[in-house]
Amino acid sequence: MNKRDELMVDYVNDLRNKCSVDPDLKLLKRVAVGCGPAIYTKNSSMITGVRASELNTIRNRFLIKKLGLSKNDKLDEGIDTVMKQYGESNRYKFRVVVYYLLTKHFKKELVYG
Repeated sequence: MNKRDELMVDYVNDLRNKCSVDPDLKLLKRVAVGCGPAIYTKNSSMITGVRASELNTIRNRFLIKKLGLSKNDKLDEGIDTVMKQYGESNRYKFRVVVYYLLTKHFKKELVYG
């Protein structure tokens, strides 16, 4: 089992146990691949969802640049919804899981083929 496959087990567990979501494994893998090498470094693979710089990265680099959303698409509301779904008591959240949930929230699965 390679490192990404090991991480996928953690992502699936978080989605099922913390978010009450039965994930689409193909989409989840595509989101993980899309995050590139960032998933292998603890600092870049996790987010807290409370720092302004993290929220700006999610908004600008993922929602706008990657998913093709506009600022008029209620981005902050979507981020807030996903953070609550993941659980505010979960201080550190996997970036891949957050991006997966945002992709599903905004119905942008086609971005990943």
